[in-house]
Amino acid sequence: MDKSQTIKLLVCVAVLLTLWNIPASFLGMPDLTMIEQRVIALFAFTALMWILETIPIWTTSVFAMVAMLLTVSNNSLVFFKAGDIAPEVYGTAISYKAIMASFADPIIMLFLGGFALAMAATKVGLDINLARVLLKPFGTKSETVVLGFMIVTAVFSMFMSNTATAAMMLAIVAPVLRSLPADGKGKIALALSIPVGANVGGIGTPIGTPPNMIALKYMEESDLGSIGFGQWMLIMVPFVIVVLAFAWFLLIKMYPFKQKNIEITIHGAFKKDTKSIIVYITFAITVLLWMLDDKTGMNANIVALIPLAVFCATGVIDKNDLKSISWDVLWLVAGGFALGVGLDKSGLAKHIVEAIPFDTWSPIMVFIGSGLVCYLMATFMSHTATANLLMPILGALAVGMKDAIEPYGGAVTMLVGVAVASSLAMAMPISTPPNALAHATGVTEQKDLAKIGIPVGVLGIALGYILMIALGSTGFFK
Repeated sequence: MDKSQTIKLLVCVAVLLTLWNIPASFLGMPDLTMIEQRVIALFAFTALMWILETIPIWTTSVFAMVAMLLTVSNNSLVFFKAGDIAPEVYGTAISYKAIMASFADPIIMLFLGGFALAMAATKVGLDINLARVLLKPFGTKSETVVLGFMIVTAVFSMFMSNTATAAMMLAIVAPVLRSLPADGKGKIALALSIPVGANVGGIGTPIGTPPNMIALKYMEESDLGSIGFGQWMLIMVPFVIVVLAFAWFLLIKMYPFKQKNIEITIHGAFKKDTKSIIVYITFAITVLLWMLDDKTGMNANIVALIPLAVFCATGVIDKNDLKSISWDVLWLVAGGFALGVGLDKSGLAKHIVEAIPFDTWSPIMVFIGSGLVCYLMATFMSHTATANLLMPILGALAVGMKDAIEPYGGAVTMLVGVAVASSLAMAMPISTPPNALAHATGVTEQKDLAKIGIPVGVLGIALGYILMIALGSTGFFK
């Protein structure tokens, strides 16, 4: 650990100890219990560690879960227990089972199913061959090739990791970039089409990106509204199309091509062996079941386990493949869920809601304000970490403002709006892995990402909230 990281860690620890030990009255919430104050301290510490990235963000999540078990659970270390402290002063200890259950949350199962589909598709070459087929209709005209890469990337990102999709598509486009004129701007448009397609495309399905799944979790828990897999796609796929069309227009106008045509060569053919056929059929059935969840009665979390079971049982995925699953992402999300449990079960979320004068705020201001805060945070830190930080608070906020926000779609509008805002934060290389991968090609600069990312983000957030509020006002989410 270098000097700067050590300083960051010391700052985080100082914040933890300060919030842990200062008089509760300093925090502006009357009757704050010891357990609630400890949760505040741990939440602030975790948030700072995520933002500053003193250690890898997934390890911060693991630490947060263990720290909660040791200090605020009903099975904590003896000197953190109530002892002779009055119950009203000590507060309600959180069930250690509830904290541990964060790692087996149904949304984590949805992640696993998505990872299994992506892994199997890659193993049998389904992804690269689909890319070949899907890019063919866009021909060779430079501007339509950009559109093709953007759309194909977006489609893959709806069902695969945004990062994996961006890496795959950038590998396909790399030789094309090298063939374009060195002094031409068109290559910038082509390189940027990949991260834009990946970030925006992930909005299209609940499994497209972690913030979507985190939003679903808190919608289910708030019991203030719900949105099924098919219903989500019905709303978000048209939204994605509009935002991508705007992004494409910006790209070709800001970065015009010198040459009229681009040749794309992708070798390969669909395999016809048993394992490949199993993947094709399972992939199609899983996506179909996700889209028809309101007809089948099975939610997306349960459906997600079908490909995992099928691929493991048939040998498409073996134990070595399971080791390569992005467990760091699962731990990161689980840590956020654990903090949400702490906020809820300790009573802190209720306290926070009661301490803020929501009766003086308009619902529209709350929606847009939360979206902008999320957008700014997600520009400088992990989208998943941002969603993990904000969703528990906004879930509690939705409960506190239930009557006020109900006419505008309630918790669905609030939480889905924040998930969309986080995905649209793509103005810097550090904003999201697809951005970093595109920047690493050497074709794009920081200013290029900002020139496209900011207007696309602003338009997307405005359009997203208009769409969600309009639908919510009609009772669409009931």
